[in-house]
Amino acid sequence: MSNATTPSAPTLAAKPGQPGIDPRGPRFGAGITAVLLLVTIGLGLGTAAAPPAELGARAAEPAFVILAFLTAIFAWGAFAGIRRHPWGVVFKALVRPRLGAPTELEDPAPPTFAQGVGLFVSAIGLVLHILGVPFGLVGAASAAFIAAFLNSVFAYCLGCQIYLLLVRAGFIGRKGAATA
Repeated sequence: MSNATTPSAPTLAAKPGQPGIDPRGPRFGAGITAVLLLVTIGLGLGTAAAPPAELGARAAEPAFVILAFLTAIFAWGAFAGIRRHPWGVVFKALVRPRLGAPTELEDPAPPTFAQGVGLFVSAIGLVLHILGVPFGLVGAASAAFIAAFLNSVFAYCLGCQIYLLLVRAGFIGRKGAATA
């Protein structure tokens, strides 16, 4: 039996008539995030092997402060949406006017979901660090760095791919996407 009458598999592209986003915006933001995460990892490696400090001292460490800032940025993107993300606003105001029009617009739902994944991973790192788990912050920052690096350099968004898998499985997203 042909699948010609079934809905197409979900993609990252915006549907016709749907407001989309310039896919270069999230990649720009991922580049900024990757750099900050790399700094976080470097700073965290310097303190991760040391004996656990007092709670206040752990919360004041530069790696913790930067990851807390990035966690807030991820929360902003996850809850306010990718269109209101701070890096997206910078991209739209300073970078986008200097570029040509994008060849294709992207559905904002997958990158917004990806911000939620970044929020989850970075929050785990903060909690592990506060609890005194050695290399907890560095491990979480490293996982987030890999995702941000892949997005910024290779335009491969891990969080977006997780979103598409969950849509295909019928757990979230578009109606009819999981019907066969």
